[in-house]
Amino acid sequence: MVNPVGRRHPLAHGHRRFVLLCLAVAVPAAAAPPSLRDGDVIFHTSRSAQSAAIQRATHSRYSHMGLILHRQGQPYVFEAVATVRFTPLAQWIARGTGGHYVVKRWREADARLDAAGTARLRSAAQALAGKPYDLTFEWSDARIYCSELVWKAYERAFGLRLGETQRLAEFDLSDPIVAAKLRERYGTRLPLQEPVISPQAILDSPELVPVDEH
Repeated sequence: MVNPVGRRHPLAHGHRRFVLLCLAVAVPAAAAPPSLRDGDVIFHTSRSAQSAAIQRATHSRYSHMGLILHRQGQPYVFEAVATVRFTPLAQWIARGTGGHYVVKRWREADARLDAAGTARLRSAAQALAGKPYDLTFEWSDARIYCSELVWKAYERAFGLRLGETQRLAEFDLSDPIVAAKLRERYGTRLPLQEPVISPQAILDSPELVPVDEH
């Protein structure tokens, strides 16, 4: 809208503002992230080289997991990857297949994860910070894998077993992808009696209740 001397009519600016406002109202806002709490347990499907073997051995969609712990008011995932470390939540989610994840919470979180309980859990988890990733899934603290980190944090803080450990022999080791990964890691000497805790065993724990899935 232009006036006779070539200057833009003053109503044009107001019209554009009105149109932009209408567009802003018409476009729905992005969904807010779920309200996560310290101690929540998050699962996804990793894109790592061992993910398919873990999925097939445990008959599970999920191959990686971690513990939600906040830092300076922002949610992080405390996880075992190359080392046990904090990863920003958005970065952790983006690493998973399709951005899909599931969050579960201890059913007694309201009563037990108060300030003191959360501090106890955080202390138990962070005692393992910096440990290298355990490629052979041993039960010692020398090296740590993802589900072992979460299981030991809760067990040491509260005596709570999130799922039951299994012997390596109890998993499906006959699948060709699993067998190839086992040969790569162990050669011909498999530690079949080694206790292992899988992401699926923790996911299935009756001590956890669903919080969010995306």
